[in-house]
Amino acid sequence: MEPDGIILLDKPTGITSHSAVNRMRRLLRTKKTGHTGTLDPDATGLLVVLVGRAAKAAEYITSDEKEYEATLRLGIATDTQDAGGEIIFSSDKIPDEQSVCDAARSFEGEYMQTPPMYSALKQNGQKLVDLARRGIEVPRQPRAVNIIKIQIKKINTTDYSLSVVCSKGTYIRTLCDDIGKKLGCGGCMASLRRIRSGSFSLDGAITLEECEKLTYEELCGRLIPTESLFYDLPVVLLDGFFLKLCKSGCEIYQKKIKTDFDIGQRVRLYDEDGFFALGEVRGFEEGTAVKSVKVFRL
Repeated sequence: MEPDGIILLDKPTGITSHSAVNRMRRLLRTKKTGHTGTLDPDATGLLVVLVGRAAKAAEYITSDEKEYEATLRLGIATDTQDAGGEIIFSSDKIPDEQSVCDAARSFEGEYMQTPPMYSALKQNGQKLVDLARRGIEVPRQPRAVNIIKIQIKKINTTDYSLSVVCSKGTYIRTLCDDIGKKLGCGGCMASLRRIRSGSFSLDGAITLEECEKLTYEELCGRLIPTESLFYDLPVVLLDGFFLKLCKSGCEIYQKKIKTDFDIGQRVRLYDEDGFFALGEVRGFEEGTAVKSVKVFRL
């Protein structure tokens, strides 16, 4: 039986998220793998790897909150916005600690962030990073991100540790660059580690080296149920006639099953054996109804 579920991986530095997932694909003997959010090659930490039917869940994951530990380095700005890039600006006029802390905390809340050229985002079918490596820079539209919480602590004259809780799609490299711009001295990201993604944390995560020491059976035993991606969603239990209708792709009217969720609400659909599909409440001529949108078990 093909493996199915989630592996919490502690990605090492020096490899891409794609490479890490490929190694897990080989170890788990499956072609069906994915992940819930890319980490840069130099970044470490939590990579949520989706295996088997769980790989179909990525587009439906509801929790987008991430938590990172990073190092902000002041006095230089680089083309990649991290310490490994080419220096494009430098300054020895580093502001005092209070000014740095105030500038960093001013980014709490929603702000418009321009995605970096060195990113996997695509424009007209081409990755921005591929264009950047050819010396091409294209205009990018700023987009709203949310810095839910930011804590900052001085390490030395130029370096500060950052603890950031933010929305999905936030670039910590760009946040460091923006802080440096606000201070006028330049800034870049010197290190990055993701410690949480949605409800998953590094607690219980496993390294690639540890994975490779396990037997196939032991590694499969580390898989977390796919349902855990949706633990924040309410449960709808179906049986008999309504279960047959749902599994045939039909809508189930809320007035029939005595639920009253708002349109757009997603739910976990259960039968007597447990979770089998993700459902969504939609509007129809005869009222609102629950309809399965992604089946994970037949």
